Amino acid sequence: MTLTERVKLKPDGSNSSSESLSKEMFLILYNDEVNSFDFVIETLIEVCGHQPEQAEQCALITHTKGKCDIKKGSFAILKPIKETLILKGLSAVIE
Repeated sequence: MTLTERVKLKPDGSNSSSESLSKEMFLILYNDEVNSFDFVIETLIEVCGHQPEQAEQCALITHTKGKCDIKKGSFAILKPIKETLILKGLSAVIE
């Protein structure tokens, strides 16, 4: 297998995998019926670095709409945050 067969190139010749690592993505928090508002707010402050007002707004949006984009950044930045949220019992994905 050649290198070009292993690395998918877009028609313009760019590497799709390296672009996805630096591309702006969103960390999405999903609503659950398990965790309290206070716990979610405290976790967003601790893990995401939100201000209390921002964390409260995200918790409220998540509760009413079912999900909320809580942080924007590259995959490399968002992945450890997502993993920490999951370890704390929250439901989050990167899109």
